[in-house]
Amino acid sequence: MIFVKKTSPYISIKADVKTMMLDVLIALLPTLIFAFVVYQLNALYIFLISISTMILSEFVFVGVTHIMPYDGNKHSFKEKFKFAYKTYNINNVLGPLVSGVIYTLIMPAGAPLYAVFVGALFGIVIGKLVFGGLGHNIFNPAAAGMLFAKLCFSSQYNNNIESFYFTIPGLSSGGSGGDIAVGGTALGNLTNGYEHIYDYSLLDMFLGKMPGTLGEAFTITILIGAIYLIVRRSADFRIMLTYIVSFALMMLFAGICISSLNNKIGIFDFLGFELLAGGLFFGAVFMLTDPVTSPINLPGRMLYALIAAIITVYIRLFGSYPEGVGFSILIANMMVPVIEYPKWSNPKFTIKNVSLMVGLFVVFTSIMVLVIMFGDKIAL
Repeated sequence: MIFVKKTSPYISIKADVKTMMLDVLIALLPTLIFAFVVYQLNALYIFLISISTMILSEFVFVGVTHIMPYDGNKHSFKEKFKFAYKTYNINNVLGPLVSGVIYTLIMPAGAPLYAVFVGALFGIVIGKLVFGGLGHNIFNPAAAGMLFAKLCFSSQYNNNIESFYFTIPGLSSGGSGGDIAVGGTALGNLTNGYEHIYDYSLLDMFLGKMPGTLGEAFTITILIGAIYLIVRRSADFRIMLTYIVSFALMMLFAGICISSLNNKIGIFDFLGFELLAGGLFFGAVFMLTDPVTSPINLPGRMLYALIAAIITVYIRLFGSYPEGVGFSILIANMMVPVIEYPKWSNPKFTIKNVSLMVGLFVVFTSIMVLVIMFGDKIAL
């Protein structure tokens, strides 16, 4: 038996890391183009700041970690540079480029540019490079950067977003066409009551005719990218399905409870709104499936996606933060070492790991139902 030492991502397909990252970029392209068309220069500014910050940070990291050791001789700058960057290759560009594009698409168009820069720097440095670079990070760099920017610059962040306006032909907001503020996102409006699920039609939300981050609203382009990744086998569709289906089932039960408490709220209207409003599909397709930060074995991947779905539901229903996808992905990332702990990790489905997943779903769904019905935690 021959043992080969390699770093993640570990994917059982006939493709190298470069091909996989190129596939992700191609899959992101429809959503990125849509963002440029709708948000124009605002999207371009965020895109340029994000990718330049991440690519340059990776470049500096490679140079710093490959400094020529002292050997008693004097060397020219050219010799030192060639030594430091002899291992620098296309993957050192594609990796931060993918993270930069994803980060761009999960930022709102009105975000202050300094916050975009700081978030991108944090995401690539703290979320990836401090762990050793490509294949070693435990967190999704884009999610880490986005949340850091929003948490650190919350007041300036929100003020800038609420003062930014854009126009989409045919876009309606609560029955009125024309310009709307990016700050009034569909999920954010729910803090004033669930009647706001009717502010946008399900068709408008599916077609991206609602405010949100640069890429999360365009469900149709996200699904095109998902189909491409699945056909190319560059992303595991089972992670996507487990996350989306688990979320949908929990929100279905939540909708039944909310509808019973407020007969103005339709069960399937609520479910459709929760599925299409926010970054659920974008997170499922482009972030949760990251081969570096997700488990290796299939049962572990499905458990990982289930945990992320549960956390997303709880944050949306009971948390002060309206979205939940970014936080759920980072928390699920932290759970991966536990999920893959050799003592209980298994590449095959067993009674134990299936029972664990079913048990988690039943327990957390039951708690959710009890809190909605008797906890008075939701603005109805």
